[in-house]
Amino acid sequence: MTLADLNTRFALADQLKFIEGPGGLVFAEIDNALGTAYLCLQGAHVTTFRPKDQAEPVVWLSDYAKFAPGKSIRGGVPVCWPWFGPHATESGYPAHGFARTTLWDVVASQALPGGETRITLAIGETEQSKAQWPHATRLELTVTVGASLTLDLATHNLGSTPVTVGEALHTYFQIGDIADIEITGLEGSAFVDKVDGGNRHVQAGAIRCAGEVDRVYLDTEATCEIVDRRLRRRIVVAKSSSRSTVVWTPWTEKADKMGDFGPEGWRRMVCVESANALENVVSVAPGQVHRLAVEYSAKPL
Repeated sequence: MTLADLNTRFALADQLKFIEGPGGLVFAEIDNALGTAYLCLQGAHVTTFRPKDQAEPVVWLSDYAKFAPGKSIRGGVPVCWPWFGPHATESGYPAHGFARTTLWDVVASQALPGGETRITLAIGETEQSKAQWPHATRLELTVTVGASLTLDLATHNLGSTPVTVGEALHTYFQIGDIADIEITGLEGSAFVDKVDGGNRHVQAGAIRCAGEVDRVYLDTEATCEIVDRRLRRRIVVAKSSSRSTVVWTPWTEKADKMGDFGPEGWRRMVCVESANALENVVSVAPGQVHRLAVEYSAKPL
């Protein structure tokens, strides 16, 4: 669908339009009385979100992010699906699945009575997906932009046998400085520590970062808060139908090797990902739908 077609069918006066962005990628630009966001159609990737009552974005995008067809974007909300992390058996398949680099279709848009803007995108079977994912599925992401950001990721099993899905909304949150935050809500939860060779521990107290952190917290549907002293706010991460939470910061050495964080960019972000990973992967029965939903909001300290 061309840019003109998208704007004819789905643009909303004074709220939503489609534009060509960096790297020739197409974006939905959403700007209403409550919040602003940009959504790249490649990957159904929300790249940034700011409520109108916040001076700083809630969702972080690297100043050095690279935009190119078929490449993932550093920052925003990458959609990891239908597996999280490396593929279980095929090392040549992309980490975190193919959804985050696939071009999605816009299927609906709506201006809501409360002033929010809603857009729904979907992917079905593609040549890439059929090669790597031999299951009849349809994936939809519904994004609602207002004073908060809501995402609903729906896996439809269109086939005749169950499918097992690993997934995450790999969200990068904007913070004042990684050394001055703490993450609450996961106290007492067991986690797999990838920095510690995959050993398992139990979280004692709030999470504070003094080096690389890469943890998968299991069997938890808890709401988390990122308490940010520098920006004098707390970001609330509320979720449903998600049994895992991933917390990640690369710290300086790993970020420098990645090449798209820029100098010290990693200090201004932390990932708190709502997921179904490791033993929390989900089985979707034939004809059924599994929905992972999140809501992100910012509150004063």
